[in-house]
Amino acid sequence: MTATAAPIATPLPADWRDFFALTKPRVMTLVVFTGLCGLLAAPGHIHPVLGFTAILCIALGAGGAAALNQWWEADIDAQMKRTANRPLPGGRLRREDARDFGLLLSGASVLVMGLAIHWLAAIILALSIVYYAVVYTMWLKPRTPQNIVIGGGAGAFPPLIGWIAVTGEITLMPVLLFAIIFMWTPPHFWALALFVKTDYAKAGIPMMPVVAGERATRQQILAYAAILLPLAAAPWFIGGTGAIYGVAALALSAVFLVLSVQVGLRRSQPDDAMRPEKRLFAFSILYLFALFGALVIDRLVLA
Repeated sequence: MTATAAPIATPLPADWRDFFALTKPRVMTLVVFTGLCGLLAAPGHIHPVLGFTAILCIALGAGGAAALNQWWEADIDAQMKRTANRPLPGGRLRREDARDFGLLLSGASVLVMGLAIHWLAAIILALSIVYYAVVYTMWLKPRTPQNIVIGGGAGAFPPLIGWIAVTGEITLMPVLLFAIIFMWTPPHFWALALFVKTDYAKAGIPMMPVVAGERATRQQILAYAAILLPLAAAPWFIGGTGAIYGVAALALSAVFLVLSVQVGLRRSQPDDAMRPEKRLFAFSILYLFALFGALVIDRLVLA
């Protein structure tokens, strides 16, 4: 008998939704929101059309970086249940199309930001794209359990860029906004990693729960949450905001810390019983939306 050749898988026809999925729209929502909050909270004024352009560039840059992330990690995504149905592992797009799409969005976002707003904002935007697509995705993530700690800077750029788009300069306030997201990222992401650690282990990604174990991860979540509380209130302490933001920052960060204590002091449990971790992860998203929303409300009241 003659062996029958195995059928060659043919990529499914892609449509706009697959390209849109490459931009990680859920993540982009938070990126756009914090970037917009940075722009609205900054002192001074920007023409609404230019403000819209700046936020659009932030969104395109984030989408381009996300597409490059999925291009590079297509094989890894195929091994993880959480990501196996993305356009590339799902066979609906060619890898080179995702790469070219990511480069196009990234390049266009930086160019338009530079020409329409100013080149300082464009340079910081370009830095954020390189930080996520190269420093985090290609270098840190597959090599060190500190990938999220160091790579957290990638998601911390949007409010800094939004602020700079208005003011044209880097001052302490936008740096603090950057630092808040930077310190928020590890407990946010490690809470997720605790209940999907088997996926990361299967794909060979050295996330903290896989390499250091659950106990060490829980302790580090608690440590970062403790640092986040005074850091989140720092814009109020230095006089950069009013009491609306300050009270909101303290209250939200206190809840964040309480949830982190529940995670930090808990012994290892089966994945399906990790309710404190899931509560912390869910609240961490609400936390950032509410914190930056309070920043804008505070600014509007004081204006």
